[in-house]
Amino acid sequence: MTDSFDYFIVFAEMRTGSNFLETNLNAISGVTCHGEAFNPHFIGYPNRDDLLGMTQEMREQDPGGLLARIKGSAAAGGLAGFRYFHDHDPRILDLALEDPRCAKIILTRNPLESYVSWKIAQATGQWKLTNVKRRKEAQARFDSAEFSQHVADLQAFQVTLLNRLQKSGQSAFYLAYEDLQSLEVMNGLAQWLGVSGRLAALDASLKPQNPAPLRSKVENPAEMAAALAEMDHFNLGRSPNFEPRRGPAVPSYVAGAVTPLLYLPIRGGPEAEVTAWMAQLDQGAGEELQSRMNQKQLRHWKRHHPGFRSFTVLRHPAARVHAVFCRRVLAKGGESYGNIRETLRRQFKLPIPKDGPDASYSLADHRAAFSQFLTFLQANLAGQTSIRVDADWASQSQALSGLAEVGAPDLILREDELGEALPALAQRLGCDSPGQLQQAAADQPYPLAAIWDAALEKQVSSLYQRDYMMFGFAPWAAGPEG
Repeated sequence: MTDSFDYFIVFAEMRTGSNFLETNLNAISGVTCHGEAFNPHFIGYPNRDDLLGMTQEMREQDPGGLLARIKGSAAAGGLAGFRYFHDHDPRILDLALEDPRCAKIILTRNPLESYVSWKIAQATGQWKLTNVKRRKEAQARFDSAEFSQHVADLQAFQVTLLNRLQKSGQSAFYLAYEDLQSLEVMNGLAQWLGVSGRLAALDASLKPQNPAPLRSKVENPAEMAAALAEMDHFNLGRSPNFEPRRGPAVPSYVAGAVTPLLYLPIRGGPEAEVTAWMAQLDQGAGEELQSRMNQKQLRHWKRHHPGFRSFTVLRHPAARVHAVFCRRVLAKGGESYGNIRETLRRQFKLPIPKDGPDASYSLADHRAAFSQFLTFLQANLAGQTSIRVDADWASQSQALSGLAEVGAPDLILREDELGEALPALAQRLGCDSPGQLQQAAADQPYPLAAIWDAALEKQVSSLYQRDYMMFGFAPWAAGPEG
């Protein structure tokens, strides 16, 4: 510990240079950085079983305990800390931001550079480079909607940091990616931290992985340029001043090609079925549905479709959470959340087959696994786990509040009334042959009706009590909503 601080936290993201920063911090006498100590999928570093004598399971139960050990691990007159990304354990974020004795280091990088670097690392599987002879090459494919989400996540987190520090009267040490190559800046950081050690030279073990110009690192540069031209302008180099210009849900909106109809999906609902129904409304018009929009494109569509109607769809919480469990957690591969699935199995003892359900996976197994998943969600939605609150299982009332940030839907429909409500809506907008909505496919490997009982109803209604109250959901029964 020093006179100024008890520990430090490096706020960064993937592909921002945080590994290089950590290496140089650890080279400063008296400074120790313990990696991604609160990554929900490992502790400190991949393939490590513990950190400072605490296992991942122990950390899950007592994150403050690991924080205390990190503080205590510093040598006399020194300082210890860790790296923290926006999707790490949210319980630690509050503790750190409220503590003026925690030194905040905020590392940022041009979001386009970090996105392209991330895509290349995904393609090559190479996340660090120490020997240039082993460098793997690949080009990234720029995805407009994915990049929009990337920027939105960064903006939201940076604004959170900035506002919380402002409200508590604290300041941070800001570093840009380019600053990491300055010995003077690194030693200035050491001085700010209050440690006596200084660097004689920067570490030379880590090498830049993709030093080529940005346009040459993507396989579709023209598409990237066109997408960037459509986005609202913001100052990429000044992350602390980022404004969240678009809500994270906007790229998921679906707009009619001719029929002035705008669908604002709530994740975990009948998105595929509603989108397929909308696609058939204007068959033969020579145009396709618009989606993956940013806010500028959304405003453009609204201006050119006067009298448009917007809607969203609520699904019964029981049917929704069971569908999400089957698709995102129980199944392996495809749409499954691989890292979260493995963490739920390993850390939360979720009794699901390692390689996905097979013939030995019984109805009783399914009920037990679903019930255990609901138990996990009770803690997750209360902010008591390190795993993110995913949009697929967040409450629908919270999702609806998020939609309102860029314009609330003027119709909120129930899944069980779509068969009549959507064709009637399309007819009012001038569509003579609106067609019929296909019902969602049954959950696999077992439908909810096969396991439903009073105990599960109690778990779900307790878990989504606010949705039941806000929207008047009755106890679930097998039927159109199921």
